[in-house]
Amino acid sequence: MGWKGDRRVRGLFWEDYTDQWKMETAQRTLTEWDVLQFVTACGMTESLFLDEEYIRNQTPFRRRIAPGALIFSYAEGLVMQSGILEGTGIAYLAGEMDIKRPLFVGDGMRVRLTLVEKRETSNPERGIVVTENAVFNHRGELVLRYWPRRLIRRRAAGDADEISQDS
Repeated sequence: MGWKGDRRVRGLFWEDYTDQWKMETAQRTLTEWDVLQFVTACGMTESLFLDEEYIRNQTPFRRRIAPGALIFSYAEGLVMQSGILEGTGIAYLAGEMDIKRPLFVGDGMRVRLTLVEKRETSNPERGIVVTENAVFNHRGELVLRYWPRRLIRRRAAGDADEISQDS
């Protein structure tokens, strides 16, 4: 960690992502409030997410599930809360997503990140990092995988000195 201007940089720089890099976020529990607030805010007001009678009798799930968009959004929140992008993440450029199974109200969720690729850009101040982000429920079952491609700050020549002085 080091100082950059007047704010603390906590995140990982492009150079910090090594071939074997991986990490896991904290876990959070999905609540009914989470689902109801999310679908209402996003306009996903369909029976699949709101009507308990319909869910119980007309779906294979039999209980309230989270929309895939919510799972993705909360997974990104867990990644942000880990601090790895604080002060170093520049942009989420693109990504693919694959939903494997539902996440139910009451389920815990956590994200396991693994480096897939990193490459330089034409700008020496930043690089591209691609990770596989696998979302697991509290039973260890894979719920969703996505592969974000992010623009990440590179370490400036003086940053290495700043970090060693902070330690």
